[in-house]
Amino acid sequence: MIRDTSAQDRMVEVKPNRKRQMLFGGIGLAVLVALALALPTAMRLFSADASVSASRLSFGTVERGLFVRDIAAEGKVVAAVSPTLYATSGGAVTLKVHAGDTVKKGQVLAVIDSPELTNKLLQEESNADAMEVDYQRAQIEARKQRSALQKAFDNAQIDQQAAERDLARNEKAFKLGAVSGMDVDRAKDTLQKAKLTTLHARADLGMDNDSLNFDIKSKKLAHERQELLVKDLQRQVDDLNVKSPVDGQVGQLFIAERATVAKDAKLVSVIDLSALEVEMQVPESFARDLGIGMSGEITGNGHTWKGLVSAISPEVVNGEVAARLRFEGSTPKQLRQNQRLSVRILLDKRDNVLTVQRGSFVDESGGNYAYVVHDGIAEKKPIRIGASSIDKVEILDGLKEGDKIVISGTDNFKDAAKVAISD
Repeated sequence: MIRDTSAQDRMVEVKPNRKRQMLFGGIGLAVLVALALALPTAMRLFSADASVSASRLSFGTVERGLFVRDIAAEGKVVAAVSPTLYATSGGAVTLKVHAGDTVKKGQVLAVIDSPELTNKLLQEESNADAMEVDYQRAQIEARKQRSALQKAFDNAQIDQQAAERDLARNEKAFKLGAVSGMDVDRAKDTLQKAKLTTLHARADLGMDNDSLNFDIKSKKLAHERQELLVKDLQRQVDDLNVKSPVDGQVGQLFIAERATVAKDAKLVSVIDLSALEVEMQVPESFARDLGIGMSGEITGNGHTWKGLVSAISPEVVNGEVAARLRFEGSTPKQLRQNQRLSVRILLDKRDNVLTVQRGSFVDESGGNYAYVVHDGIAEKKPIRIGASSIDKVEILDGLKEGDKIVISGTDNFKDAAKVAISD
C-alpha cells in the first residue's frame, strides 16, 4: 500500500478580508443605483417609436412678447421713369448726344433724315392750297349765282306789279268804253304769266341756294380734311427730331452714328434721375401680404430713408414677386442707377403674442403639428399657427409659453408619434 499524507494535513484558518468585502458591496450598490436611475430612461426609450441624435435637430422655445412681421431683402435702385425713344419713320439717324449726357425736357437727342416723308408733306400742302382755292372759288360762284337768281326774282316781281297796274287800267278803261274786252283779257293773261314767273323765280332762288350751300360745304369739308392730313404729316416731320420727354440723363444708345434704321427701331433711352425707386424680390409666401402704400425702410451709404410700396408685380417668377418702393419725400441725390440697397417692409407689429422661432417644421407639417420635447422624448402634438415673419411664427393653439419644440430636422422622425432624442 502507498501511504498518503493525510496524517500530515492540518486545517488553515483564513481570516476574512473586510476591504474586499466593502469594495464588492460598493460596486453592487452602485450598479443597483445606476439601474434605478437608468430604468425611467430605458422605459422612455422603449416607449418611443424611433431614436434620433440631437446633433441632427434644431430646437426652439415658445415665447410671449413683441411680434413684428417684416420682409427684409436686398434691392436695387431703378428709375421710376425711364422712357425708351423709337424711330417714328425710317431713315438715317444723326445723334446729338452721348451716353451719360444730362438733357432737358424737349431737347433734341437725334434727328432722322426722311426725304420721303418731307416730300409727301410738301405735296399735301400743295393739295391743301389747291383745295382752299377751290373752296374760295365755290364761294364766289355761289355769290354770283345768288345775285343772278335774286335779280331774276326781283325782275319777276316788278313785271308782276306792272301787269297788275296794266290790268287795273284796262278794266277801268273798259268800264268807260275806251278799250275792248279783248284788251282786258290780254292784260289778265299777262298778269297770270307774270305771277307764274315770280313763283318759279322764288322757287329757283330757294332751291339753287340750298344747292350752292351744299357745294360750298363739300368744298370746305374737303379742304378741312386735307388740312388735317397736312397737320398729321407735319407732326410726323416734327417727330423726326427725337426729343427728350423728361429732364434726366441719356442712358443707352441703341444705334451707331448715321445708321439707317427702320420705323419703330429703338434709338435711345433717357433716365429720369429725379424719380428713383428701389426694386426688390419678395418670396411668394409673403407677396400676398404686401399692399400698395405699406411703409418700409431703405438703407445704404450709411443713411436710412423712409419709403412706401408703390407697385407690386402681378406675376410670380421663380417663386418671387417683384415689388417697388418709392422714397417718401425728396429723392436722395447721391444714389445711382442699379445701386444695391437694403430694404425692409413692415407688414404687422403686435405685442403679447405667443411665438416660436421659424423653422422647416412649418413647411414640413403645414403648421398642423409640432414635436414637443420633454425629458428627452419628442412627442407629436397638433398645433395651429397664425401669421409668420422672416424669423418667427405666431402660435394660436397647441403650445404654451416655455415649451421646447423641434423646429428643424423633423423629417428624420418619419412621422412617428414619439421619438427619443439621444445625445
